[in-house]
Amino acid sequence: MAWYAVHTRSRHEGKACLGLTQKSIHTFLPLIEVWSKRKDRRKRIQLPMFPGYLFVELPVVDNTVRLEILKTFGVVKILGKPRGAEPIAVPDEKIDAIKRLIESKVEIQHYTYPKVGEGARITDGPFRGIEGVVIRTDLKKDLFVISIDMLQRSVAIEIKGFQIDKL
Repeated sequence: MAWYAVHTRSRHEGKACLGLTQKSIHTFLPLIEVWSKRKDRRKRIQLPMFPGYLFVELPVVDNTVRLEILKTFGVVKILGKPRGAEPIAVPDEKIDAIKRLIESKVEIQHYTYPKVGEGARITDGPFRGIEGVVIRTDLKKDLFVISIDMLQRSVAIEIKGFQIDKL
C-alpha cells in the first residue's frame, strides 16, 4: 500500500481526516504541540505539522477511490501530476521519518521569517504594531534590521526573530 498527500481547505485538516476515517480510509495527520500566545497567557495547542495537508494510505488508486476521497468535506485535491492525471505516492521512508519525529516529542517550531525587501510587522516590545521593511538579516544570531518610515525619515531598528511577523 502506498501513501498519498491530500490537500485540504485551510484549517480543515481535522474534519477531512475524520471524514476519510469514517469512510474506512487509513489516514495520517501529523500534529505537533506548539505554544500559542494569547492576550493574557500562553497555552500549548496541537497544530498540523503541514498546514493544509494530510496523508492517506491506499492499496490501489482507481477513479472510485479518488472520487470518494474528493467528495469528503474539506478535501481539495490529491497531490499528483498536473491536470489530475495520476496521484504521486509519498515514499514510505518520508512517512516513517515524520512518524519518528512526531513520536520523539522534540519541540518543532515553524518560522516564516520575512526576507530582505519584504514587509514585516513588529509583534513584541516597545515598537509593537509598527510595520516596516526588512533591510538586513542575520539568521545565525536571529537578528533582523527593519527600516521604518517615520515623518519622512527612515529609522532602522535591530530586533529578534520572535518579535516580528511576515506581512
